[in-house]
Amino acid sequence: MPTGLTLNGVFYSTEKLASWTEAQESRPLTENERNTLTFCRQWLTDQPDFLVRTSGSTGAPKPIRLTREQMTASARLTGRALGLSPGDRTLVCLPTRYIAGRMMLVRGLVLNLDLMVVEPASDPFALLPPMEEVDFTAVVPLQLQTLLNGPSRYRTILDGMKAILVGGAPVSLALQEQLQAIRAPVYHTYGMTETATHVALRRLNGPGASDFFAPLPDVHLGLDQRGCLTIRGPMTAGKTLATNDRVLLNADGSFRWLGRVDNVINSGGVKVQVEPVENVVERAFREMDGPELTRRRFFIAGLPDERLGQAVALILEGDPLPEETLIAVKTVLSARLERYSAPREICFVERFAETPTGKIDRRRTVQQLLGNQE
Repeated sequence: MPTGLTLNGVFYSTEKLASWTEAQESRPLTENERNTLTFCRQWLTDQPDFLVRTSGSTGAPKPIRLTREQMTASARLTGRALGLSPGDRTLVCLPTRYIAGRMMLVRGLVLNLDLMVVEPASDPFALLPPMEEVDFTAVVPLQLQTLLNGPSRYRTILDGMKAILVGGAPVSLALQEQLQAIRAPVYHTYGMTETATHVALRRLNGPGASDFFAPLPDVHLGLDQRGCLTIRGPMTAGKTLATNDRVLLNADGSFRWLGRVDNVINSGGVKVQVEPVENVVERAFREMDGPELTRRRFFIAGLPDERLGQAVALILEGDPLPEETLIAVKTVLSARLERYSAPREICFVERFAETPTGKIDRRRTVQQLLGNQE
């Protein structure tokens, strides 16, 4: 049993966590502090199941009920895969309202890790005491990018870790290149709320770097009739869960993620998967190397078209590009993409809609764009 956790510099013993009530607090709590303390109390008093909300990145957020056994199994499999040991210093810098942050707490409580919980921020190391060491953490790409661009002491902390998990959003090519300078193993995660976070990991740096995700021990993967991944393991309570993710599945269970089946654009009868097109756009923007391109968020979407049904469009965040840059982008993409995959329109949205966890909400952003065009 862990001795407790440190929450924004305040230590809470296991006994205090198990009996915690907000009335005991002499200071006002942040939302993340309240969520952290409430969940720890529920876990330590043997609550049998927990309600967690999805992030809403692929539709409206919905509640998912996970059992204690599912969450415990996920934590133990992660510990085995990453070689975590009791007492490992673990930084929790994701919102504990959602499954990614909540499962970091579960891993600490189940594996007897030394938990340090800080407020979710783009620079989580700024909240650590000076000379603090960390063995394990989970971050989103924005946080990892901030740490890589931070002071030299950040690199020392990163290099000394046993494992770093990154998930919640795509990992850009530029970020992957920067990670090659990090000695600690960095893993891209694949999973969802329904599976109590990740069921597979992909090494991003070092000699084990790969384009393929490897399943955790005791996780069995397959394909349904759509070519989408199915998952069965302890974190699914032994039931087979169907996803909407198209993958290339190898005989050993490893897989390459191709894209979401609901991110397919039907343009004149030709089905265009958006993720490969976005990869081409990202590479083109990096090679064109203009700050007005490389610093912009974007995505590919299908917009209504009278002749084609849907037309492939490139949606960029921010002000419209200069005319000469627009022409250059269209020329490069037309040369690199097949006819029906090349964006027929380049549209601009001042600010993308986001989910509660900071992911781009494609559906709402397109609705916002179409509303502005009416």
